[in-house]
Amino acid sequence: MKTNEFDCVVIGGGHAGVEAANAAAKVGAKTCLLTISKDTIAKMSCNPAIGGLAKGQIAREVDALGGLMGLAIDATGIQFRLLNCSRGPAVQAPRAQADKYKYKDYMRMQLEQTTNLTIVEATVAEIITREKKVRAVRCSDGRIYSAPTVILTTGTFLGGLMHIGTEQFAGGRLSEPAANELSESLRQLGLKLERLKTGTPARLDAATIDLDKLEVQQGDEKPVPFSFMNETITRPQLPCWITYTNEKIHNLIRENLHCAPLYSGQITSTGPRYCPSIETKILRFADKKRHQVFLEPEDEEQSTIYCNGLSTSLPKDVQERMFKLLPGTENARIIHYGYAIEYDYCPPVQLKHNLETRKVSGLFLAGQINGTSGYEEAAGQGLVAGINAARKLQGKEPLILGRDQAYIGVMIDDLLTRGLDEPYRMFTSRAEYRLLLRADNADRRLTQIGKSIGLVDEKRWIRFQTKLENLNKLKSYLKNNRSGGISLWDQLRRPHNTFVENMAENPDIKNMNLAEDVLQAVTIDAKYEGYLAKQERLVAGFRTLEKKNIPADLDYNRIAHLRAEAKEKLSAFRPSTFGQASRISGITPADITVIQIHLKKSNDRVI
Repeated sequence: MKTNEFDCVVIGGGHAGVEAANAAAKVGAKTCLLTISKDTIAKMSCNPAIGGLAKGQIAREVDALGGLMGLAIDATGIQFRLLNCSRGPAVQAPRAQADKYKYKDYMRMQLEQTTNLTIVEATVAEIITREKKVRAVRCSDGRIYSAPTVILTTGTFLGGLMHIGTEQFAGGRLSEPAANELSESLRQLGLKLERLKTGTPARLDAATIDLDKLEVQQGDEKPVPFSFMNETITRPQLPCWITYTNEKIHNLIRENLHCAPLYSGQITSTGPRYCPSIETKILRFADKKRHQVFLEPEDEEQSTIYCNGLSTSLPKDVQERMFKLLPGTENARIIHYGYAIEYDYCPPVQLKHNLETRKVSGLFLAGQINGTSGYEEAAGQGLVAGINAARKLQGKEPLILGRDQAYIGVMIDDLLTRGLDEPYRMFTSRAEYRLLLRADNADRRLTQIGKSIGLVDEKRWIRFQTKLENLNKLKSYLKNNRSGGISLWDQLRRPHNTFVENMAENPDIKNMNLAEDVLQAVTIDAKYEGYLAKQERLVAGFRTLEKKNIPADLDYNRIAHLRAEAKEKLSAFRPSTFGQASRISGITPADITVIQIHLKKSNDRVI
């Protein structure tokens, strides 16, 4: 076999590409990762952090399935915090700041040690197809890499255009070239491309910041790991700092909106509503006197600071004046300025649920090319695309995670059935079964699946089996032992019961020598037993609709009594089940009934 022939080619070495390449190779595909530079694999080009609300759940799911993200952040994190500790477990989520240099080095090392995976530095210019099937990719220097499956994880590089004030320059990230030829290649294949926008704040020299003026934010005393393979985090924790904007800064921004690309007409694409620039915040929340800014170290040496909350594309001189007015940064040196970037993406309505394009067999898309934002959303898609590319080659059914199984499943279903008009970001509110999709139980939801597809190794599997045995042992003990006439399990379920706090000190339980996560899991299962049972009943009804398939070639325009809007949207989205169809914006229960009646009358292949 020629050295340039592979089973799967992954284009792009960002957070989606890393997981895609690792998954495809481990599931059995001879894989090639094409990246502009090996030095930028898994580069944290925006906030050097993993996790957060809903994002932390995705990171845990990636880990439970056998991905790399959780292991990487545990090995390189510099501050760990469990968010929403005062609220219920369904909305609690881990978050950690990373040493961004160590993080990418860790990921590169893991990929370089992965059997079946070759990493090549190259810029891809064209996807080569024959009879609407992927055959190879051509690089800008003429090299050709053949493969029957290709996974595109291009991030913000497709047609990337960066903005700082009136300055405009092509680029996929700061000091990295854009990929313009590839955009044209995708259009030639019949894929529709549109534009989105994102941005990032300035980075400051930490040594020039007056930390005495700032509010300190420490990490958790007992850090919670991301990976289910780790019981503790022993790395040293660093603080972050909090400061606030003020009226002088707000006035400065208002006075200079005419030269802000977002408001001068220079940028016309849509940016992320939930991660707005400081310019947008000033206008959207005009009554607010100040906005919180987190100053977060980007590395263990605390050499540079990420200004979380100050994303901007204002001119350089305005950014300099802004920092002179911000408490603590009056004398700070700017390492590089904040900027906005516009880039091409492929509206995800063009995908199947396995993340393969409808128009080109063997071409998979993952990450920001599908209109999402965030490292975690990208990683989740990359993992699924890598698995499914390998399974397609093996003639196996694709991995499709349901909305009741994973946040990753919710995200992919949202992208395919609801479309988007702004960068997609995951929130707990998007998941209707979020009590089932907790950060703490991602392993119980997904490790079995990871094992069945070949991504979970024996070491993880043995660890998981041991945890299940300990869970069952503790539950059995609690249900079969009583105190004051009430089982210990029922005591655990009662609110404001001291047994919850003292359970670990029970002599019998203490002798079991159980890990902290086992005690936590059993406590949650007991306290939420009734709610979980209710949600499981809802899921059972949901699955009934999900199991009813719709023929892939159904001609909606021929269905009598189906509304014109429904015909248009269903023809565009091409849902594969009635469950998916019901979630498309504008599709009513009456539309679903009309389709079911039509299929029954025509004796079609469904129901």
